Amino acid sequence: MSNEQENVVNSPQVENGEDGDFVDPWNVVGKSDSGVDYDKLIKRFGSSKIEDDLLDRFEKITGKQPHHFLKRGIFFSHRDMHRILNDVEANKPFYLYTGRGPSSSSMHIGHLIPFIFCKWLQDVFDVPLVIQMTDDEKTLWKDLSVEEAMKLCYENVKDIIAIGFDVNKTFIFSNFEYMGQAPEYYRNVIRIQKCVTFNQVKGIFGFGDSDIIGKIAFPAIQAAPCLSTTFPAIFGEKKISCLIPCAIDQDPYFRMTRDVAPRLGFPKPALIHSTFFPALQGAKTKMSASDPNSTIYLTDTPKQLKNKINKHAFSGGQPSVEEHRKLGGNCEVDISFKYLTFFLEDDAKIEQIRKDYSSGALLTGELKKILIDTLTPIIQQHQERRAKITNEELKLFMTPRKLF
Repeated sequence: MSNEQENVVNSPQVENGEDGDFVDPWNVVGKSDSGVDYDKLIKRFGSSKIEDDLLDRFEKITGKQPHHFLKRGIFFSHRDMHRILNDVEANKPFYLYTGRGPSSSSMHIGHLIPFIFCKWLQDVFDVPLVIQMTDDEKTLWKDLSVEEAMKLCYENVKDIIAIGFDVNKTFIFSNFEYMGQAPEYYRNVIRIQKCVTFNQVKGIFGFGDSDIIGKIAFPAIQAAPCLSTTFPAIFGEKKISCLIPCAIDQDPYFRMTRDVAPRLGFPKPALIHSTFFPALQGAKTKMSASDPNSTIYLTDTPKQLKNKINKHAFSGGQPSVEEHRKLGGNCEVDISFKYLTFFLEDDAKIEQIRKDYSSGALLTGELKKILIDTLTPIIQQHQERRAKITNEELKLFMTPRKLF
């Protein structure tokens, strides 16, 4: 078991650190141009840092090199990942669970990160994956009707399928639809709700007296997929472990769940946390699908992508070419470099770019061109795969069925 010290009932002040960073499931604001201080966030949240010993153990057990997201600290924190590896060694099953809140008709490249990692984990461990589409959450938090949120859900599911998941091991579900199909889902929601007081949920999420009751009740809906019996068509009545790859802003939901699960006879869900994908304007905030100039959409044309990067990507370079050649650029704040750490897999190339930009040998415009040349084929190939998705394929992914 992890030696983490979990503080289940955190006040909003706990999430708002003394360093000026603010992180909750709906807002992320960093004080520094380099973004949120993740070491301090680990201490505030009480999770465990992903150290070399965990990566070494991962490689030993799986026989696979750790994903570049792990090697570069993009996934940097965890809860009980060692227990999941213990299960693998003991030939005990586990499943993956992640989610997406559909708030726009197209996902952006930042949304790809947890799904790319989930696909890799699914391939490495050969395990089932459930993906929760929280169309109900977006109706509660955004100015969206139920019907609008459901429509956006289906558009986002196509983007998720296009990432390349194994249809025989993946179930994608809309909360609005699945809750009516599987009575055990609602029963588990009620079991969780009985274990969490109003004061606790206020403390964890910062809800106020003027918040609608739907928001206060929702955390149990996001928690329920951590209980394997929520999916009787997949797992029957088996109570097996769950691993959740997600951005660390979603951790409050699962701190709550980790307190509740053992009381209901289930293992605590394990988590592996990613950093935030920054906005084009800088790392002080995460990308927002509601601001078209802060993000690169998966529907953007090559021209739109090029213009957004050239015009809006925050630069760590110097004001003039002469100064840049002399002083070099700052990779810690440069958005083009940060994006490359996510999407350029070649470690040697990344290090060479870091060296050249820091020394001044590589100019900001040249760095942006490298990013444009890296992202353009990724976006185009995604669009091609998405265009080939049929209604039959969509229906199959969203049909409850045995996956292992």
